[in-house]
Amino acid sequence: MQLETWFLVGGIVLFIAVFASKLTNKFGVPTLIIFVTLGMLMGEEGFGNIAFSDYILASGIAEIALVVILFSGGFDTSWPSVKKSAPISILLSSVGVIITGLAVGLFAGLVFELTILEGLLLGAIISSTDAAAVFTILKTRNMNLKNDIAGTLELESGSNDPVAYMMTLLFIFWIQGNQTGFAWSLILQLGVGALVGLAIGYLATQLINRIHLTIDGLYFIIAASMVMLSFGLSTYLSGNGFLAVYLTGIVLGNHPLTHKISLVKFFDGLTWLMQILLFFTLGLLVFPSQVLSVIWQGLAVAAFLSFVARPIAVFSIMSFFKKSWQEMTLVSWVGFRGAASIVFAIYPLVYGLASGPLIFNIVFFVAFFSVLIQGMTLIPLAKKLHLTEKNSNVLTTFTDYRGDTYADLLGVKVPDDSEVVGQTIMELELPERILIVMIKRGKSVVTPRGHTELQAGDILMLASDSREELLEIARMDRFQSTLKKKKIDTDIEDSNGLL
Repeated sequence: MQLETWFLVGGIVLFIAVFASKLTNKFGVPTLIIFVTLGMLMGEEGFGNIAFSDYILASGIAEIALVVILFSGGFDTSWPSVKKSAPISILLSSVGVIITGLAVGLFAGLVFELTILEGLLLGAIISSTDAAAVFTILKTRNMNLKNDIAGTLELESGSNDPVAYMMTLLFIFWIQGNQTGFAWSLILQLGVGALVGLAIGYLATQLINRIHLTIDGLYFIIAASMVMLSFGLSTYLSGNGFLAVYLTGIVLGNHPLTHKISLVKFFDGLTWLMQILLFFTLGLLVFPSQVLSVIWQGLAVAAFLSFVARPIAVFSIMSFFKKSWQEMTLVSWVGFRGAASIVFAIYPLVYGLASGPLIFNIVFFVAFFSVLIQGMTLIPLAKKLHLTEKNSNVLTTFTDYRGDTYADLLGVKVPDDSEVVGQTIMELELPERILIVMIKRGKSVVTPRGHTELQAGDILMLASDSREELLEIARMDRFQSTLKKKKIDTDIEDSNGLL
């Protein structure tokens, strides 16, 4: 296709994807389902009739997208919120992945027309869980889970891809007759990946906070360059690049940063774009007729994974921490397979394995089926097990909703004769970096929403990472600062860290 055709198709797909994602809010359908379905509809067997079978290009696109998604996952992770559950999460993301992969692999090797090594390769590919699917559902339903379960799932899902990746490459090399030392490779990949990721994260934090740039957009470029450096340097030194970028994200996300609000929004938008690109590309690779031809194998693997392999891994680990059967049951069920599994399923095709097409189609079916069925039953099951928090939501586990995101605070009052009386918050047209975090109305506190109408006497608590913009708001005629105007500079300076 010509360039203008690609732009036309891309614009249409992005437009449809944005509006189709509203299904997530209404029905709890995970984004993976929507975007992959769009890819299949635009593919060679769909109405778009786009012929795409370049596995090497698809693998490259998928790895770039996965790097951004993993970094953003780390950047959003609030370490204080998840550190209590870190021991369980780390064991689930390492030992749990190995147990799951081996169990599924032996099952597939014994039941299907695959060798034991090919079965183990299938198990390795499908051994990691998908964080994006879990938290898309919890975020859109404005719900959190009791007993740090959300933090456990978040840290596990974000950190278990490296082990699955290494197992995948290990079994591919073994099938090809290249039996390298797995133990040494594992230590090297994890050790180098962790050291590089933490080091680059610390370096990026110091650089972003110490450098003074006149153009705000360049801060995004610095952050993006640190992500690329983390993955590239770790991989060059034989470490695991996926682990490195995830840890770089955690370090960056858990330190005060200049323009942090803007960086959060930038990477949030970039991650959505990468998810759409990734899932749409994977959808183009899929031939629905071939996937339907492995429906029985896919159902068998999905059932064994959901009801045998994953529960064995979860119960054997979490029982040591004396968790209730309800908690272990829910964590077992929330073992969605997603983006990483489908990405790793491309590798057997790239390396030219004879079993590659069969493995890819089975993995794709299992991931699609897992996210659809388990994703739509997550909330009902959590409620049935009495593990949902009534007065909390999952946003508290993310750094972009922590208080230290905002450096400065300012209270402004709406005068009786102000032009904004009767206007909604959306109609105020405040600068992008200013957030209304609270409205005090008489003796009560009102949660600000876009459609909230302002009343005379309302006190708005404004937060921002831009001190200059807060000062500008304080001097507007339509507002009256609750601080003395001649002391605004000092008072704003003293308000740092209040949130």
